[in-house]
Amino acid sequence: MSLFDVYPLFDVTPVKADGVFLYDDTGTQYLDLYGGHAVISIGHSHPVYVNALTDQLHKIGFYSNAVQNPIQKRLADRLEQLSGCAGYNLFMCSSGAEANENALKLASFHTDKATVIAFDNSFHGRTSACVAATDNKKIIAPLNAQQQVRFFPLGNLELVEETLKSEPVCAIIIECIQGVGGLDESTTEFYQGLELLCNKYNTILIADEVQSGFGRTGDFFAFQKHGITPHIISMAKGMGNGFPVGGILIHPSIKAAYGLLGTTFGGNHLASTATLAVLDVLESEKLMQNAKEMSAYFIKKAKTISQLKQLKGRGLMLGLEFNFPVAELRKKLLFDHFLFTGSSKNPNLIRILPPLTIQTEHIDTFFNALSKEL
Repeated sequence: MSLFDVYPLFDVTPVKADGVFLYDDTGTQYLDLYGGHAVISIGHSHPVYVNALTDQLHKIGFYSNAVQNPIQKRLADRLEQLSGCAGYNLFMCSSGAEANENALKLASFHTDKATVIAFDNSFHGRTSACVAATDNKKIIAPLNAQQQVRFFPLGNLELVEETLKSEPVCAIIIECIQGVGGLDESTTEFYQGLELLCNKYNTILIADEVQSGFGRTGDFFAFQKHGITPHIISMAKGMGNGFPVGGILIHPSIKAAYGLLGTTFGGNHLASTATLAVLDVLESEKLMQNAKEMSAYFIKKAKTISQLKQLKGRGLMLGLEFNFPVAELRKKLLFDHFLFTGSSKNPNLIRILPPLTIQTEHIDTFFNALSKEL
């Protein structure tokens, strides 16, 4: 049987990983500046993470949400403590797309409306409503296109309010820093304006933190810089450091009911344990502070690159934009310098999403290689 050929693959076969490094089947070491799409938050094979999962697997790895799971409750308490999102409720699932799908569905249940507002260059996942709210027609099937989604330029409050006045909008979904779209972000005035409009027109504000959450920007969530209170916060990727985990935080104004949401694998014993381990390491190793410090160092180094058009992003969610397509440059960084970096919808932008454990010497390695190639 062949694999369904939907991924263009680099000719690299990682077989081992440790900290910020990957090792392929020939023994070559690669510096991981992409974290597998921002998934690796506390570093590959972190001993706290490995030991926690191993110990839990010897006890019980999985049972359904039909029984008590105290680990999930401990996780909810720890998450409230470290995120600062007091009073929210946690619903766990298994991926970012599932998180956003549940967020949109819950918004529709709560408001009894159907239309969604999203923004140009957004990416929210590949499930039914999520992919419809993603600004990429190539991945939207006719089945998905039945969803009622309106796209607007990031930062345009006037168009948003015009639609809220005229259509039954259940949710506005927003990435405070766009991921796949190319690291664009708007102003605090805009994000606060969205919150005010949502409260005025009985619309749910969903902060998509799937890529930016769990400390990647230096804050626990990217929206926190802007002083807003979303009704729903979606999260995944760095939440599990490689274990498939997702979830949504739900404002107490949205009430639960049996059967409203459901999942088979979400919040299972291993998933909850993985997330607890991530939170423990984030706190004990002060990785959010490290993200801020390494970001400042990265920005300082980036200023020495004369060919750089613009540096985008925050914390360790960064984009280097040039005046030329970067695909060949990224291949040279990978195959000549053994550096993993990321792409985006913007063909001129390199995405940098390393483990939050990265240090200055790793950043130096990247800029030395980049300077040689430029």
